[in-house]
Amino acid sequence: MMERWKGRVALVTGASVGIGAAVARALVQHGMKVVGCARSVDKIEKLAAECQSAGYSGTLIPYKCDLCNEEEILSMFSAIKTLHQGVDVCINNAGLAHNEPLLSGKTDGWRNMIDVNILALAICTREAYQSMKERHVDDGHIININSMGGHRMVPSADEHFYCATKYAVTAMTEGLRQELREAKTHIRATCISPGIVETEFAFRHHNSDPERAAAVYESIKCLKAEDIASAVTYVLSAPAHVQIGDVQMRPVEQVF
Repeated sequence: MMERWKGRVALVTGASVGIGAAVARALVQHGMKVVGCARSVDKIEKLAAECQSAGYSGTLIPYKCDLCNEEEILSMFSAIKTLHQGVDVCINNAGLAHNEPLLSGKTDGWRNMIDVNILALAICTREAYQSMKERHVDDGHIININSMGGHRMVPSADEHFYCATKYAVTAMTEGLRQELREAKTHIRATCISPGIVETEFAFRHHNSDPERAAAVYESIKCLKAEDIASAVTYVLSAPAHVQIGDVQMRPVEQVF
């Protein structure tokens, strides 16, 4: 069922490492034109070369974009329209966490999480939908990479504000589904909520304590970025009449 996506355009945010890179690779492998964006595109350029060398039927197009800047997001969508007609699939993957508890956290850290985890996701969703609407694309798909932290509170003060932003993603995905239904479109919305995934996330989150970050991944057999990429292709492969609203996935050994 991925055949119908061959040659069509997907945007993957936060595509330089981890889940975003794995998703971009998988979609290129299935023949899609993938615009992979991040603040730095060096790693995406390397990934694009790897995909080409592997003989994948799709292409990966690196695009430098700071998702905290709405003008840069709008400029990116304008460039995609000019060069590739528009977006058919939008994978809102970019996200981050700072160690900023509710009782003692710094406002700048909270604001950065809101800007990336909530506002950038909302802006990309709006612009992707408008791109589909103006081209009469009725089978597009918007997939939000959420977190199990968007469904239950992690028992750690360092994660509480981050979880709040992910609860927002859960609510926004359901709101989006309802608005798409009211618009009488067959564009679908899906939320994929992983538990612990072994990526660079913990090392960025606990950047002042690499031993603590490493311990997160050593405690259990974690999910891999490729597991989430497989979930994305599963969702995209669903028949046109099937709406997969929320995929929750976590390691078998994860306790919370």
